[in-house]
Amino acid sequence: MDAPDAIIPKPVSVTKGSGAFKLTGDTKIILVGDQPELASLARHLAGKIGPLTGFNFVTVKGTGNEGKGNIYLRLDANTAELGDEGYTLKVDGEMASLAANKPAGLFRGIQTVIQLLPASAEGGNWSIPAVGISDHPLYGYRGSMLDVSRHFFSVADVKRYIDLIAAYKMNVLHLHLSDDQGWRIEIKSWPKLTEIGGSSEVGGAKGGFYTQDEYRDIVNYAAERYITIVPEIDMPGHTNAALASYPELNCNDTATKIYTGTEVGFSTLCVNKDITYKFIDDVIRELAAMTPGPYIHIGGDESHATKKEDYVTFMNKVQPIVTKYGKTVVGWDEIANATLEPNTIVQFWADEGNSLTAVQKGAKVIMSPAKKAYLDMQYDSTTKLGLHWAAYIEVDSAYAWDPASYVKGISRDNILGIEAPLWSETIVTMDDIEYMVFPRLPGLAEVGWTPAGARNWEEYRKRLATHGPRMKASGVDYYPSKKVDWK
Repeated sequence: MDAPDAIIPKPVSVTKGSGAFKLTGDTKIILVGDQPELASLARHLAGKIGPLTGFNFVTVKGTGNEGKGNIYLRLDANTAELGDEGYTLKVDGEMASLAANKPAGLFRGIQTVIQLLPASAEGGNWSIPAVGISDHPLYGYRGSMLDVSRHFFSVADVKRYIDLIAAYKMNVLHLHLSDDQGWRIEIKSWPKLTEIGGSSEVGGAKGGFYTQDEYRDIVNYAAERYITIVPEIDMPGHTNAALASYPELNCNDTATKIYTGTEVGFSTLCVNKDITYKFIDDVIRELAAMTPGPYIHIGGDESHATKKEDYVTFMNKVQPIVTKYGKTVVGWDEIANATLEPNTIVQFWADEGNSLTAVQKGAKVIMSPAKKAYLDMQYDSTTKLGLHWAAYIEVDSAYAWDPASYVKGISRDNILGIEAPLWSETIVTMDDIEYMVFPRLPGLAEVGWTPAGARNWEEYRKRLATHGPRMKASGVDYYPSKKVDWK
């Protein structure tokens, strides 16, 4: 399979030409336009293909008429119909030209350029096949979630994960920052959250947390890759780390013990106390101030220890706190049982009825069905990591579904996009993350980018097979599924 046929996610339109554009030590990256983002985009491209090829790519400003032998990057209002993330790529025997309406589109197109280059080249023949591509995503929200609460992952690990999802044109990283087992973000007005609540993790090992400066560093790193960070503070359940840190958040004014197991549904904030809402206001205020993206996720799942009427009252009080600080509320599908604020987004994971209720209330839905999109599910019964309460999810199963027909009554118009969560009960190291995420994530990225009518498992598995060498070259510890004839 040649390179234009092996791009993931599959582009909207690909026209193959003849010949190829050969990169050399004289190849320049030429920026056409005055937009400041062009320089950082060129640095990103050079930072990816420079080490790969061994060439030192010089970046210069130009007019677009500098002639053959160069790579051109341009922001072009004439591509407005491709939206914020669409791009066009034209490669012939003399040059490569990448154009987009917005910087995010150029960044997505750069990922295509990288995939068109071989993972390695004998004799140093680094060339991009002649091709014409016009491409744009189906859904505007295409993300993954990383649970850093049950097991804590370093800033370096999170940055690596950002790079891995960016390579497949995902644009959201949802960080699950609090749970029963750990509180992972510094809140200056409530310092014991990290001092006590951040001290442990599943299994009892030492936990950890992100200082506000570290969190901002992650946010900025993601923004450079046109990825939005969505922080989640789960409530009113999944809150034992907070309850262990501050006795007053408990109805009996007694702090709970640190929890290092994996059971769910036993914890709840005291929803009838004023101090609970002062606590939430402070947390959301500080989090909103360091989160430039539009969303704050308030969890809301598996609150089995909260009476239903208390849960509804709680969610009706908490949503306006988020909107007060200029953010859009996201919550797991259970929050559809409350009165939803205008623009509140509901994340479908388990209960179709909740998600249909959300749609009937006018909410948009993020599709994260546990049976298809949960990256912590085992591939099969022999997989050493992961769980299987939702399903065993082999690579073909993760790929072969359509968000717009998965739940009867939820159509494309109701869907903001898709998200693939990785919960970390059994995930301890970066290698663990990579093994559970790859090779499922590229297929889920394609589910979010490429129309269902253009997707086919038998065709996709051949494209995925060519990404084996790419993953190896990137040091990704992927699961070598027998469903794929790896190259």
